[in-house]
Amino acid sequence: MHLLIAAAGSGRRMGADRNKLLLPLLKRPVLAWTLEAALQAEAIAWIGIVGQVGDREAIADITAAAAPRAGSKPICWIEGGRTRQESVLRGLAGLPAGAEHVLIHDGARCLAEPDLFNRCAQAVMAGEAVIAATPVTDTIKRVNPKGLITATPDRSELWAAQTPQGFAVDQLREGHAEACRRGWEVTDDASLYERLGWDVTVLDAGPANIKVTTPFDLVVAEAVLSLRGA
Repeated sequence: MHLLIAAAGSGRRMGADRNKLLLPLLKRPVLAWTLEAALQAEAIAWIGIVGQVGDREAIADITAAAAPRAGSKPICWIEGGRTRQESVLRGLAGLPAGAEHVLIHDGARCLAEPDLFNRCAQAVMAGEAVIAATPVTDTIKRVNPKGLITATPDRSELWAAQTPQGFAVDQLREGHAEACRRGWEVTDDASLYERLGWDVTVLDAGPANIKVTTPFDLVVAEAVLSLRGA
């Protein structure tokens, strides 16, 4: 199974002056924790890190530090684009020839465990398109631009989309090509499949697979890793 790690983030919402994936988390960069989990996943055989040119040297240091644990798994650099959608497209172009299946994971989801990568990979290898997700526990309100509640969706039907997301490479490339033709902009690949009427299955990721976006998230991530004995 091939894995693309989206690592072209920023530190804007974090209030940082650099890519949030390079911020320290228990004395290691956020991205290092994501990469370590991927390397420990037996199903993952190849990893591509999709990032911005300005972060390439720092990311190279992270991959070099992980090299002793990588074994025979190649870790490759791929230059990302202006948007996540464009970065994924470039990531697909950077896959090795003959790649049939791919997982796409946000580098900021640094608490993903090896088992989650393995379960997603198994589902994709079985012929499914799949995303890690978690059932919504809060009551959700739809609100208009004036701040007034307009509806309360049925919580039992709501899931929060996460990553990894996994697909057959040829079909995902076809979907991105169609998005380019139609001028679509999507925030994740599952949304692209949804627009095209293609099935995607949700896989329960559990409660800990958060995305590190704010300083509070770093505090939560540190607590979770500490509980795991990291």
